Amino acid sequence: MIGFLRNAMAAAALIALLLPGATVAGGGEGSADRLMVAAADERAVEAGLELLRRGGNAVDAAVAVQLVLNLVEPQNSGIGGGAFMLFYDAKAKSVVSYDGRETAPAAAEGDLFLEADGTPMAFLDALVGGRGVGVPGTLRLLERAHREQGRLPWTDLFAPAIALAEDGFAISPGLARSIARAPELDRYGPARGYFFDPEGRPKEAGTRLVNGAFATTLRRLAAQGADAFYRGAIAAEIAATVQGAAGNPGLITEADIAAYEAKRREPVCAAYRVWTVCGMGPPTSGGLTTLQILGILENFELARLAPGSLEAVHLISEASRLAYADRARYMADSDFVLVPTEGLIDKTYLAERAALIGMDRRIESVAPGDPLGATTITRASFEPLEAISTSHFSIVDAEGNAVAMTSSIEQAFGSRLMVQGFLLNQQLTDFSFRPEVDGVPVANRVEGGKRPRSSMAPTLVFDANGDLFLVVGSPGGPLIIGYVVQTLVAVLDWGLDIQAAIALPRHVDWSGPIVLEKNSPLEELAPGLRSLGHDVKFSEFHSGLHGIMVTPEGLIGGADPRKEGVARGD
Repeated sequence: MIGFLRNAMAAAALIALLLPGATVAGGGEGSADRLMVAAADERAVEAGLELLRRGGNAVDAAVAVQLVLNLVEPQNSGIGGGAFMLFYDAKAKSVVSYDGRETAPAAAEGDLFLEADGTPMAFLDALVGGRGVGVPGTLRLLERAHREQGRLPWTDLFAPAIALAEDGFAISPGLARSIARAPELDRYGPARGYFFDPEGRPKEAGTRLVNGAFATTLRRLAAQGADAFYRGAIAAEIAATVQGAAGNPGLITEADIAAYEAKRREPVCAAYRVWTVCGMGPPTSGGLTTLQILGILENFELARLAPGSLEAVHLISEASRLAYADRARYMADSDFVLVPTEGLIDKTYLAERAALIGMDRRIESVAPGDPLGATTITRASFEPLEAISTSHFSIVDAEGNAVAMTSSIEQAFGSRLMVQGFLLNQQLTDFSFRPEVDGVPVANRVEGGKRPRSSMAPTLVFDANGDLFLVVGSPGGPLIIGYVVQTLVAVLDWGLDIQAAIALPRHVDWSGPIVLEKNSPLEELAPGLRSLGHDVKFSEFHSGLHGIMVTPEGLIGGADPRKEGVARGD
């Protein structure tokens, strides 16, 4: 096995070299002998660990973590949104995936996001209000995963979040920044009253928030199960709030909510060198696109390239452009369109795509490929605008079971609509606003009951013996895939430990310019990249990677220094 950087001082030195000024927020890297949680907030991590210490497994802990994140990090995820979960059963040595992605209401049609003249709506106009709200799926996912895999009683999993909601918690600096920056967060009364003071000023970091309404909701859900959310008073209020959203009403009905089903699906897995990488399949594009990029990169000797070098950035960018072209053409909800899954990750096909890459010049124009299974499919390519919010957490329990779960309410604070103490998503804006291009249908167009394409990419990696090696994922909208790929390459090809890999400077290319992380050493690559034909821009990145590496010596956890997350265990 590659000699990984397990020495904390060496990893810290590498981080300092590659990402000047970075500090590992909230405690960052952790190590443990037998169990670990890595998530976006210390309070959520402690909730998960509490359940694990009481004999719960990774799924039990996942429920507690998500509910606390809903409370302390409400801008990113919660029971008003959707999620994807990968669960690794250590005893059976098998991977199960759960799809809790939101669905479009039955009445939704392809013109949902078109103006009267047939042009797409402005994103912000579609965002705020009820139009973009999909039927939430996170709670049904948690319920199904717990019913099939959990160990502790359902009611016990709610205790940490209920206590925190009733006792109150301090607003973190990250939440305070999000409140201050979110456009139109104060449009609707419930959110305005919760996140702003009586004078209309955004509440500041350190302000104590008490959410009695959410505590009441959680007590009801703990006692009655998810049916209390999908039928009855809560469902009625969701439907009424969405339909009554002033200026931008939506279509969700109580019948849409009652009909929601969290689905158990087959994960998508492929070999990458000596490893096996598993991700979530459609309706998210995250798993397939990650596997495509890796499959293209497998045709090059990445281990000989230095992290952050001109050659590495160019190569990863070109592989990403090729994969994203296929994503735009072929990937959508597989219950509605035929996604050529096997063809997209076929080794021969990806070798053909890799042959298009030259190390001395950017591919001038990237087009979708022709994978096996796509010959009878006629679709147009169209990329919707995805927001960059979301949350990811990784868990390994004492028996070696693991959860990689990514959840979201889409753009920070979702639709701005608040019901019973939680925010509602606006995930329907992940659909293509144009249902067709030049008369050809777009795979990811709006249809009633359909799940919008996502970029969420919870990921599990297994070693040559089939043993669990890595649990990882990130928020970041369409950038999620790039964040995850770079982290995997850093660990699997360059031998970095998970914290050093997560902290590396970011560069992404999703069918546009290469975007380099501002104020990092990558900025120095701009002249060289431009000489290869790349358009180059600079930006801050808001990744929030959380990962756990399984080694013979124990567990190593990593948390993104760009956010407030931590990785801790016993």
